[in-house]
Amino acid sequence: MAPFVSDHLAQLDPRFGINEFNMSIATPMAIDGWSDTISIKGKNKRRDFELAGTVSQHSSPNLVGNSPIMKKLFSVIDRVAPNDSSVLLIGATGTGKELVARAVHDKSSRRNGPFVDINCSAIPEGLIEAELFGHQRGTFTGAHENRCGLFEKASGGTLFLDEVDALNLSAQAKLLRVLQEKTVRRIGARANVAIDVRIVSATNCDLAQAVAEGRFRPDLYYRLRVLPLQLPELCTRAGDIDLLIQHFLRLKADPTKDSTPQFTPQALRALNNYPWPGNVRELENAIEYALVIDIDDELDVDDLPGEICQSQQKSEQNDLKQVLKAYMDDTVPLAEIEKRYILSVLQQFGGNQVQAAAALGIDRSKLYRRLKQYGVMAVKFLQTEEEPGLQLRSLN
Repeated sequence: MAPFVSDHLAQLDPRFGINEFNMSIATPMAIDGWSDTISIKGKNKRRDFELAGTVSQHSSPNLVGNSPIMKKLFSVIDRVAPNDSSVLLIGATGTGKELVARAVHDKSSRRNGPFVDINCSAIPEGLIEAELFGHQRGTFTGAHENRCGLFEKASGGTLFLDEVDALNLSAQAKLLRVLQEKTVRRIGARANVAIDVRIVSATNCDLAQAVAEGRFRPDLYYRLRVLPLQLPELCTRAGDIDLLIQHFLRLKADPTKDSTPQFTPQALRALNNYPWPGNVRELENAIEYALVIDIDDELDVDDLPGEICQSQQKSEQNDLKQVLKAYMDDTVPLAEIEKRYILSVLQQFGGNQVQAAAALGIDRSKLYRRLKQYGVMAVKFLQTEEEPGLQLRSLN
């Protein structure tokens, strides 16, 4: 590996991430129906994803992010793409492995060639070899015609093997042979066919552990991981959630409406506090859910999926517990506890003084005097409960 590539790879956090859009593969009735489910991307076939917010100049138009960890990832993609060596993408579900694979292809010298992607876990074990390597007519039941495999279709371009860990040992052995000899032989054929393909593979599991357990061939593992690249999880991408929210709002919003619905401050806080175990894909689905459920142009916490609402409620309860614990431990005076509690409640209601005063059990004028005493005021004094609250600022 070139020094500048290894240096950049070494800087990357092992918990990486990007948004990912999975290709769905229908279950076939016969083997001849499989090839229609494989995505082939050529010169004039591009996914149409708009660029959201501030994105690094090194990024692909399909990738959204401006956090330091994403900027490093974009920089490494720029260095890896021109090299024709195999790339292994490692990342949790929903981090955007397919989008990174496409970015590597688009920035390579093969950009005008086909991009063929296949989810290895979605094809039955008995058909995977026929799909990868092709077959001759009459070789087995269902083989009604000669058919080239994905290696031949991807020749001159990139073949993306998603969930490569799902390949059985027999398919792994044949894949290794193809990578070594750069030729492929269809099942039932006698002659080899020369191919020119770059391999980008992806996994969400520990392939080294699979090798140790005998589930994955070590020689194939080292063939595939010439340039290993780990993708960050969304929880490590500080500042990217707001960018992604705006991106998906524009992408998913009803185009017939005059304006794009926006999240309330309380909903944005819930989205930013949620840990996102499903990463960017889960965030995308949550925003689409909110847009469908919402009955007006204001997206509130109640419009979010249940697990996000529950997570936000738990977070607010923990905040209150910390305030009470500080009081019980006598670490701060009672006046400071009262101040923290009032500001915490006001923050929970997005700065809406009417709602906060009702929750505190005091009238709004008393809340106003307290805020003035604390040197804090709402950016906008709210007159009705329906108005969205804004952030707070100091009077000093």
